[in-house]
Amino acid sequence: MTADDRYKLFGVYVSAAVFDALADYLYETAGVVDYESYFDPSESTIPVGDPGADATDRLVSDLVTEFADLYDEAAFETARKVDSDAFGLAYLAADPQTVANARERFQAAATIQEADLRTVQTAILSAYLSRANAGDNGH
Repeated sequence: MTADDRYKLFGVYVSAAVFDALADYLYETAGVVDYESYFDPSESTIPVGDPGADATDRLVSDLVTEFADLYDEAAFETARKVDSDAFGLAYLAADPQTVANARERFQAAATIQEADLRTVQTAILSAYLSRANAGDNGH
């Protein structure tokens, strides 16, 4: 198996509400029943073809593609109000280059917003999942 056959696992910090919305999204799109324990953080890569990984790869790819629009829609002020102890780590799997692109965009947004990454990741993912739940995920 080559590196091209595997997704890279990476973590994002999100509020409990966004984590729950992400879990619902993965249940609806990939049948993931227990998102909290779905990805093993001791594994750095996940094989292509894993339903949950395929779903998060599409999600992260959409995030990268739609980042500017999601940034405009994101409720950064709401995310700033989340207690710093209330963020949890959510794992996503995606193509390694897509992961790099997503990290770069999140970092740039954090710099522009003068906010930490968890605030930005929560706000952007919340905007994406709000679209997905409304049936409009950009497709």
